[in-house]
Amino acid sequence: MQRLGKNTIKFNHPPSVIGFASIASKKESEGPMAQYIDILSKDPMFGQQTWEKAESQMQRDVALKALEKAKLSPGNIDCLFAGDLLNQCIGSHYGLLELGIPFMGLYSACATMAESLISAAVFVESKAADHAMAVTSSHFCSAEKQYRFPLEYGGQRTPTSQWTVTGAGAAILGHGDVPPFVKAMTIGTIKDKGIKDVNNMGAAMAPAAALTIGQYFEDTVTNEDNFDLIVTGDLAHVGSQLLYELMEQDRYDLRGKHADCGMLIYDRETQDVCAGGSGCGCAATVLCSYILNSMKSGKLNEVLFVATGALMSPTSLQQKQNIPGIAHLIHLSTRKE
Repeated sequence: MQRLGKNTIKFNHPPSVIGFASIASKKESEGPMAQYIDILSKDPMFGQQTWEKAESQMQRDVALKALEKAKLSPGNIDCLFAGDLLNQCIGSHYGLLELGIPFMGLYSACATMAESLISAAVFVESKAADHAMAVTSSHFCSAEKQYRFPLEYGGQRTPTSQWTVTGAGAAILGHGDVPPFVKAMTIGTIKDKGIKDVNNMGAAMAPAAALTIGQYFEDTVTNEDNFDLIVTGDLAHVGSQLLYELMEQDRYDLRGKHADCGMLIYDRETQDVCAGGSGCGCAATVLCSYILNSMKSGKLNEVLFVATGALMSPTSLQQKQNIPGIAHLIHLSTRKE
């Protein structure tokens, strides 16, 4: 590995994404990403008795699907990196327990898919692992129950609020020459702009996304013109507009190259999702369906995947603390050299 500038690491032998899979539920099956998602369940309970167990079932199913597509077994995976939005990452712990794979639990809120991919890529590049898996999930009902109000309360939603995606993604990295590849990464820095509104996650996360993208451009001496797509997850409508304004202050224009997972997974015109989608599973599901499939087909060649997270907890919200943001970046490419 090679350090570039302040926060970016380039992989000299880029790990290959040798398998990936996605899973989602009813609302996501009615959105524009449905055609790319591997497993769609009309039952948001996924055959379980609680929302939390349903999320664990999603993680188990998507991990097994990724293994199936990669023609591997759990015994072929040297380390598994996973996380979710639930307290102490119980969605991941219970969901992946039966696979018997050495496990590391991660938390970066909705940026967890990028964090897990970064961790897996470092293990593969350093030869600490031949194969490593990254898994991330969220569930609308378990997230609402933990962070806001149980669904039975029928709480009102503001126009700036986002709809937590019921979905998960899994990606397996290994050595090889089959694209796409993880070319580089930038580890984000926590950014706090004083946002306290739990119903405006886009405003809390946009400054962190701008900081990380700008840092990557500076470290690699590139700009938006070097990429086919710069995809964030999940700023939704409000956060995306703020990101454009912040990047324009540094003379970068993302409007022609940017997309957001929270805007891609739902149709805001026909689905009642307010500002768009969110949750750990939002970026994970879109990455492991539309984005990686588009790279496999050659539709996209150079992609910056910038997952964003709001680093809050039920306790910090009750104590009226600010909501800091984080954004981790992965450079995906169909070209190994």
